[in-house]
Amino acid sequence: MAPAVRSTSIGTRDVDYAQPMKISARNQLKGIVETVDLGVITAKVGVRVGENLIESVITRQSVEELGIQVGGDVVVVMKSTEVMLMVE
Repeated sequence: MAPAVRSTSIGTRDVDYAQPMKISARNQLKGIVETVDLGVITAKVGVRVGENLIESVITRQSVEELGIQVGGDVVVVMKSTEVMLMVE
């Protein structure tokens, strides 16, 4: 007889954020949230980093749970398998 399979879901409310989070990604840029466009499931967040606007599409739930709002401070963390450049 196969053992019973159990599944557990852990939300952000279940995690202790009192300790600073450690992360392996080295591409981290501090910025200020300039735009938040909420959709039904996802949200597009624009973050001003110097003269640049970096946009990220994340879940609406993440925006709400992290308390992301225009004017708030965030850190943009970029981890990608490729980075493309184009010139005209």
